[in-house]
Amino acid sequence: MLTVRSAAATDIGRVRKHNEDNAFVGTKVFVVADGMGGHAAGDLASALAVARLRRLDEVNCLDAETLRAHLALANADILDTAEADPQREGMGTTVAGLGLTSIAGTYHWLVFNVGDCRVYRYGGGELAQLTIDHTEVAELVAAGKLTAEQAWAHPRRNVVTRALGADPAPPADVWIVPAGRGERFVVCSDGLPLEVADAQLAQTLDALPEAAAAAAALVRQAVAAGGRDNVTVIVVDTAQQEGGGAGLAAEDAGGAHDASDDTVPRENLGSGSGSGSGSGTVAL
Repeated sequence: MLTVRSAAATDIGRVRKHNEDNAFVGTKVFVVADGMGGHAAGDLASALAVARLRRLDEVNCLDAETLRAHLALANADILDTAEADPQREGMGTTVAGLGLTSIAGTYHWLVFNVGDCRVYRYGGGELAQLTIDHTEVAELVAAGKLTAEQAWAHPRRNVVTRALGADPAPPADVWIVPAGRGERFVVCSDGLPLEVADAQLAQTLDALPEAAAAAAALVRQAVAAGGRDNVTVIVVDTAQQEGGGAGLAAEDAGGAHDASDDTVPRENLGSGSGSGSGSGTVAL
């Protein structure tokens, strides 16, 4: 029986006037979206993406095709909304996330991104970035024109080459990763890697075994290091437990809830200027 525990935290940072990040923490789907286009536009674009992708949490047999279809629909939602209001022209959002699925009776993660929101995996003392940034700088690194160290400090490191809200719809990267025991994943907006290097990220994940503590600490570190952008972090932990049988259980900071309790999923953690968090446990 695979158990998944998750938590999320967000902060406006020290420079921005509004938090344009949005996030969804479900039972098997976890999404972070980082809006672009200014307050009321970027915030709305990321919220539209989250609203569309949260529906994947209700899909019985999630697969890559269904995921890509929902990303395309999110892109259309943003374009339609922008077309209806000229002041929102050009709004968009980057997005990344995880979706748990079963393939031939074995659990796997669908890892996806459009833009420079990221998904990391930490296990066995090693940190790996599972997504590839869709940015000008990432392309220069891939071409051998910049080192990873140079890219981290490059002034154009956050110029994205793909985002939802484009016409035609941008292609999404989707990977299928086996779900192992004792692993943790981080889904984050670019405000985290902008301030926190991989070594510090790995050290924090190693030092703090509770998902809620790790998510909150990473957000605090990003803000303390400069907080030049909004920062949102979801930490997802997996564990293999004895026992079996069908069923779904979930809990959050408020106590235990039945699987049908719609207060378990947390969304729009990034709305407003403060910070927020949520957590849950599912047994699949």
